[in-house]
Amino acid sequence: MKKIILLVSLVLSASFYAQEFQGTAVYESKTSTAEMMKNFGGNREITPEMQKNFEERMKKMFEKTFILNFNKSASIYKEEEKLDAPGTDNGGRMMMSSMMGGGGTQYKNVKEKMYAVDKEFFSKEFLIKDSLPKYQWQMGSETKKIGEYNCFKATAVVATDPTDFRNFRMRGSRNEENKEKEQKVKDSVNANKKTNFMNEDIEQIKEKTITAWYCPEIPINQGPDKYWGLPGLILEVNDGTTTILCSKIVLNSKEKVDIKAPTKGKEVTQKEYDEIVKKKMEEMREMYGGQRGGGPGGRRGF
Repeated sequence: MKKIILLVSLVLSASFYAQEFQGTAVYESKTSTAEMMKNFGGNREITPEMQKNFEERMKKMFEKTFILNFNKSASIYKEEEKLDAPGTDNGGRMMMSSMMGGGGTQYKNVKEKMYAVDKEFFSKEFLIKDSLPKYQWQMGSETKKIGEYNCFKATAVVATDPTDFRNFRMRGSRNEENKEKEQKVKDSVNANKKTNFMNEDIEQIKEKTITAWYCPEIPINQGPDKYWGLPGLILEVNDGTTTILCSKIVLNSKEKVDIKAPTKGKEVTQKEYDEIVKKKMEEMREMYGGQRGGGPGGRRGF
């Protein structure tokens, strides 16, 4: 199967690279609020109606459209700009975007094995420049069609983004589906204490298994967000919580896009940026503890 994929890629590559190739892919990103609520054990202090309204608002906030413009060696990935509807909490949306590790223009250069992304975090502009992450892709034989394109499945275990709150959960919430008795005990304990998102009861999910579907018919090793490295454009990615799915592809349009790395913001490495975010989150945790009367190590609910 791998030999067939490689052969198809080589044949198609000859025609693609014979010209000044460029393309645009539109992606729809959706995050499962139910999975997020499961990670945090739900909130027992609100009514089912309040929780439903909360999930609806979160769902709208997480449903986004992104545009990937790419050529033979580089790409830029950015959220589609939309006018906010009347009454939209734009400030809350921007804050949530920062906490989701998003925002800005993400540039990937597979030839130079580097990426750059400009981000705004708490009104400060940063330019993150670093080496592209290396994915150990496991190529599968399973196929499916996405639109008119034939895609192949690949999986990889990846380290999670420590600046994205979707990669956090309540301690002890993992692998509990098959431990009903143990879960009942934990539920009874947790029901008697309030939790704070930024306290010691929260832990980062260190790794996730992602599933990608790539298309050898478009022999570009690019993809949405930070994903890349497969013998074909990645048309779908799922990490268990968020799905990014391609809804439209335009190849070799007459209108060319200038694919260049962003230059705006204070230049930092990914590690340096993660430390900045972590420090700010710690400051917020301490502030919440002090304001709620919890003291330096105190815990209080929202």
